[in-house]
Amino acid sequence: MRDCTCIKAILIGMLAVLPVSLLAGTEVYVPLGSANAIAVVDAESDRVVAEIPGINASHGLAVSMDGELLLAGSLLERPKGAAPPKPQEMSEADHAAHHSTGNQPAPEKTTKTETVGTAYLIDAKDRRLLRQLDVPGAVHHALVTPDGRFGVLTHPGRGSVSVVDINEQRLLKEIPTGPTPNYAVSKRNGSRVYVSNAGNGTVSEIDTASWKVLRSLPAGNTPEHIVLSPDEIYLYAVNPASGTVSRVDLEKSEVTAVYTVGKDPHGADLSDDGRFLYASSKKDDKVIAFNLANGAEISVPLSPAPYHIATIHGTGKIYVSSRKAPTIWVLNQQTLAVQGEIPIRGEGHEMGLVNR
Repeated sequence: MRDCTCIKAILIGMLAVLPVSLLAGTEVYVPLGSANAIAVVDAESDRVVAEIPGINASHGLAVSMDGELLLAGSLLERPKGAAPPKPQEMSEADHAAHHSTGNQPAPEKTTKTETVGTAYLIDAKDRRLLRQLDVPGAVHHALVTPDGRFGVLTHPGRGSVSVVDINEQRLLKEIPTGPTPNYAVSKRNGSRVYVSNAGNGTVSEIDTASWKVLRSLPAGNTPEHIVLSPDEIYLYAVNPASGTVSRVDLEKSEVTAVYTVGKDPHGADLSDDGRFLYASSKKDDKVIAFNLANGAEISVPLSPAPYHIATIHGTGKIYVSSRKAPTIWVLNQQTLAVQGEIPIRGEGHEMGLVNR
């Protein structure tokens, strides 16, 4: 019995020091655009294990820190007052209840039809839609604040972002940021959210206590996808018009370095250790890794049109979707060696992940 007890103690000790991703597995959620669904990918086997249907023209997607909730957005708009299309697995009664107008009078006719967009709140564990919310316009990218209380959705066509109260499942506020807002990231403590404005070359810094823009930082030519450094000193902004990534010093409020990627760069992310900055070039069909310590570069050809990039933390992998093919490439974080491909439907857009 004593031997068994010792062995059990050793096994428990080994489990205690294993990475969470090895204990429970990592799930990656991939909005599939024209396929009107979200793919659930098991990052250990690199395969699609499920789909969440009824997420129309999904592009933006974010996962709460606790892994309980997904916030997704649609690129489609519809007339205000009209319910979004019924998700495939939702009953007519449930759909009506979620979008009932009660006894409210019909909207007055106007010369120009007002349109709204759709945000989706999804139970990540049960993989089911909780609610569809009206937001001011088409949604490009999404963010859930670290405390899980709020969602932020970018509206390029309106020059603004929406703030959604997740607990109350309602639109809280619309905040003007700048022309063509694209991507949003948050500080780990949730005090600040940064939004890239491709139309005027800036990043808006938003105070989440007041939900007001505090300042606009220069971020190069047409900043789109952005990522914060692990120490939160720098913000890296992809600039498709100039084929570069700009490094923005948040304290100095200036661009302090520029990295040349290639034609029409799109996705960006950082390695687990923060040493490598990854970026994709859609028109040059390549992914490039910049060693931020010594300036060395590694690149790998990928075709066609490498698109969104997501570091799959704790696995040594990065996922890269294609804009023109229904696939996700699996690359090694250190060498960029292609380790495999994941067939999907539609197109892979903003990926989110959680350790189970």
